Amino acid sequence: MRRLAAFIVIAWACCLTSHPALAGKRVALVIGNSNYQNAPALANPANDAAAMAEMFKQAAFDVVVSRRDLKSVEMRRTLREFTDQARGADIAVIYFAGHGLEVDGSNYVVPVDAMLERDADVEDEAVSLNRILFAAEPATKLRLIILDACRDDPFSKRMKRSLATRGVTRGLVEVEVNRPNTFIAFAAKQGSTAADGDAAHSPFTSALLKYLTRPGLDIRKAFGYVRDDVMSATGNQQEPYTTNSLGGDDVALVPAAAPPAPAPAASNADVRRDYEAAERVGTREAWDSFIKTHPSGFYAELAKAQRDKLTEAQPGRPSDNSRVASTEPARSDEARSGAKSDGPAVAAVPPAAAAEPAKPAEPAPPGIARLLQTELRRVGCKTGEIEDEWDASARKALSLFNDKAGTQFDVKVASLDALDAVRAKIGRVCPLECGRGQHASGDHCVKISCDDDQVLAPNGSCRPRPEHAPKAAARRHAGGKRCFVYSGSSFCE
Repeated sequence: MRRLAAFIVIAWACCLTSHPALAGKRVALVIGNSNYQNAPALANPANDAAAMAEMFKQAAFDVVVSRRDLKSVEMRRTLREFTDQARGADIAVIYFAGHGLEVDGSNYVVPVDAMLERDADVEDEAVSLNRILFAAEPATKLRLIILDACRDDPFSKRMKRSLATRGVTRGLVEVEVNRPNTFIAFAAKQGSTAADGDAAHSPFTSALLKYLTRPGLDIRKAFGYVRDDVMSATGNQQEPYTTNSLGGDDVALVPAAAPPAPAPAASNADVRRDYEAAERVGTREAWDSFIKTHPSGFYAELAKAQRDKLTEAQPGRPSDNSRVASTEPARSDEARSGAKSDGPAVAAVPPAAAAEPAKPAEPAPPGIARLLQTELRRVGCKTGEIEDEWDASARKALSLFNDKAGTQFDVKVASLDALDAVRAKIGRVCPLECGRGQHASGDHCVKISCDDDQVLAPNGSCRPRPEHAPKAAARRHAGGKRCFVYSGSSFCE
């Protein structure tokens, strides 16, 4: 009975387990430009980009595009392709490490093949911040742009000015975000430059790797920690700058682990089914198992009433805990009354040496026979009516299950062990047997249909009719049947 109760509890646990909620689609584009053709190479952008791409992959982003040392045409093509990948995403992140500059209040990042001999070349050879923002535009909940591109730029120092009033400054300029749900982060504030760093990564990227994908951490708070780390690492010489248009809700790149959802209440139909199963078993243990699984409600009250009936019907029934076997050896009437025998003394046989009669197998609780037959029918081993008694048809079904499932249950009785084993099987165990002219299709037998120029053979296959068989030969009669030989095989109508 304990096994049956355990099965019920496990079955309900499996049914009520819910899948964890999945995060929305997240995509990231990572670009690192180190090997500039017309300016000194930068040591860290390639390393920074590789580490950032790996971080996004570890955070289970759906798409992570990583590119290095992009030329002008390649960078524009990459941004265009990323626009398509960001379509339908909740979060889109674009990270760039390399050279950047500001011209007349607009920020640009620099491809590796840019020459930038004059300020007019910037529009043609560099990529504007607005173009990068446009690539992340399709995302719905967060567009995050990160620029580690405020290094001391050699292009601005040698660039020729087309107009004396046109400003070209070092570093990047602060901007106002005019798109909703957008967050822009610069490695350094306006008018200052960012350190490339002497370690494997720049100070800004090192802090990003530490905080950005912490589960449940709002990005505004994450970049606050980034600022503190960068200020500390550079002796307050470099201060990151951020601007955003986010709302009041927290926005995290990696969602916090959700608490387990409460198990949904069982439907009334499921509770009724369990009640009927306990009623068919009909024992106090079955009702206890039902009440433990469904402790409240209409059917729980009915189950308690049924259990109380059994208790009242057996007032002298000892509890399981009070059944203590006596260890005192049996004695004869004379020994119990203290009478002495006139015959010679006979040594008492120690209880351990006394042969005990074999204990009969514990009968299965009422209703197990019907339940086991029902499960045997479900797995295809039982045909015909389901009876309350464990009859020859039921024994045959369990024997067939033993053959197909490799078990060795005693077919003479309906046992709880057999019930548990059959219930554990998913789908059909015993093959469906169909008559001549039919074949099994799932749980049904369907008629075999042959083409007009074919005939159904005894083995259930379709073969060419003799008059249409080009190689038919050696027609013969046997036992009143017409038999044929076709392609080395013989068959009779």
